[in-house]
Amino acid sequence: MLAHIGEHTLSRARDLAGVGVSATTISRAVSSGQILRIGRGLYQLPDAEISTYATLAEVSKRTPNAVICMMSALSFHGLTDQIPRKVWIAIGAKDWAPTMDYPKTRIVRFREPYFSNGREKHDIGGVPVQIYSVAKSIADAFRNKKMVDRSVAIESLKSALRSQKISPSELILAAQENGAWKQMKPYMEALTSNG
Repeated sequence: MLAHIGEHTLSRARDLAGVGVSATTISRAVSSGQILRIGRGLYQLPDAEISTYATLAEVSKRTPNAVICMMSALSFHGLTDQIPRKVWIAIGAKDWAPTMDYPKTRIVRFREPYFSNGREKHDIGGVPVQIYSVAKSIADAFRNKKMVDRSVAIESLKSALRSQKISPSELILAAQENGAWKQMKPYMEALTSNG
């Protein structure tokens, strides 16, 4: 059990049961302080290195089909100074909406093709986390002006171009694929003009 949790940083009770660890063993290990219960059904070693984005890993462990989106994705990619109070996750239009007390989540439903476009896998503390790409996250911010303030979307666009995390052509393509080109076009023209 300790070796498994050491390798995976965050482990679900279901994962531990899959390698032959009983619920009683988990309970005893928590009582003795060998492992920590950090959330319902989530465990880690007491000396585990905690990532800045540990909450993203926690949410991903509990909702493996969800994708980190909007403000949480913009923050993860370093495109905004805003720190989201909740973890923003995208689920399919007809998917079951997960419920959890901690970490607090904000659920956004995306229909296809918006849900499938631009997914990337990142490793956070040994946990594979699905997060939308830089270009997709910016396009979503422009497309969903009721959820993300326009000033945050513009700040993210400027930051991505200034830091050269992505090229203007990749941003334009992502905006067109994700229905945000009409909203993004004037800002792209102003930020990329040579005048």
